[in-house]
Amino acid sequence: MSTGENMSEVGGAAAAEDEERRRQRTLEEALEVQSLRRIISAYLNYPEAAEEDVRRYERSFRKLSPAHKVSAPNDWLDPSIQLHVPLVDVDKVRCIVRNIVRDWAAEGQKERDECYKPILEELDSQFPNRSKERAPACLVPGAGLGRLALEISRLGFMSQGNEFSYYMMICSSFILNHAETVGDWTIYPWIHSNCNSLSDSDQLRPVPIPDIHPASAGITEGFSMCGGDFVEVYSDASQEGYWDAVVTCFFIDTAHNIVEYIETISKILKDGGVWINLGPLLYHFADMYGQEDEMSIELSLEDVKRVATQYGFEFEKEKTIETTYTTNPRSMMQNHYSAAFWTARKRSKATTDERVSNLSRADDLVEVLKNL
Repeated sequence: MSTGENMSEVGGAAAAEDEERRRQRTLEEALEVQSLRRIISAYLNYPEAAEEDVRRYERSFRKLSPAHKVSAPNDWLDPSIQLHVPLVDVDKVRCIVRNIVRDWAAEGQKERDECYKPILEELDSQFPNRSKERAPACLVPGAGLGRLALEISRLGFMSQGNEFSYYMMICSSFILNHAETVGDWTIYPWIHSNCNSLSDSDQLRPVPIPDIHPASAGITEGFSMCGGDFVEVYSDASQEGYWDAVVTCFFIDTAHNIVEYIETISKILKDGGVWINLGPLLYHFADMYGQEDEMSIELSLEDVKRVATQYGFEFEKEKTIETTYTTNPRSMMQNHYSAAFWTARKRSKATTDERVSNLSRADDLVEVLKNL
């Protein structure tokens, strides 16, 4: 075979690879648009789905005996609008509504004091000499609806929130960018919570939001929210050693592979940077079964800290904080977490490299766990 023929074959193979990459990229973009449309539809169909819930309540009440109906309320609605999206999607919107209370209502102040206040106080003590001209850079993965990232910005940090969920991103963007005043809107977050209600008025109570006006909250220049998967977004070379602090609040247990999260946090922190964490280990993919089981690495707290040590962290402060998460403060049932709180500092790169020299990437999970 001649040299010309060889070059022609190589060129043809390269063109085929380029075409396959373009086809794959087009497919991924189409799937992302499809997913976003489904999420927007869930928001738009929330009122209809809520009314369908009311119809379900009505059907249950109608099954009561005449004697029982006498003592039951009968002032329900009679809607006739049909559902247009899966109920599981609308249930995610209801979850967002509860998160709005946690982050953006006066009623959520107690939870914010339990979770956010210790983090803010620790950041304040770790960076006492910050200035607007040289504001420390702080990343908040799993930022949710953005309140913690905003409070960190108000504290004098160049703060960036990162969030994977479109449900969260759409709502946080709306509140952060479109609220015109305190109490601009009123929501009824507990109207779907029929269990453990002390009274009808508790269940039906209105909650004004937001409790502060984000645009006039005194944020530091550079405050931003970034959408996307934490590992994918921050594995870019430009992020390595960029951040002075990383704050994770109810986040690290959302990982398929918690070791990969820890590795990424270590890589993006500067030498001497701090990782402040608060949260439980309620691994989100622990009980998902199907034809292809979801990857879920579920380590104990002790092992999480050992892995963090492998990736160059020294734990300076540790304690347990009792807290709730999106809990109705007037409910008869209160679920509490004994959340782990710590401040860990990243050692110098030379020391870290020595400890992980036998590891290629977080994919080498077995090797990490052997060293625990």
